[in-house]
Amino acid sequence: MSLKYKIDVLAELKNAGYNTSKLRKDKLLSESTIQKFRNKLSVSWENIETLCRLLKVQPGDIIEYVEEGSEKHE
Repeated sequence: MSLKYKIDVLAELKNAGYNTSKLRKDKLLSESTIQKFRNKLSVSWENIETLCRLLKVQPGDIIEYVEEGSEKHE
């Protein structure tokens, strides 16, 4: 994967007052999207937009491009 999360998305959401129950109950993020964040998988731009709104950040604060084979790549 060439895009990588710079933050622990679920931890940052929790710090902002959004636990997984609230995210599901208020229909902010689906269970499948929450699971993708747990597994560090890619999500849609719509979900990135939701994160930006909830966390009051820019996309670059959440994800970064990492060259394949670079030392930053996991």
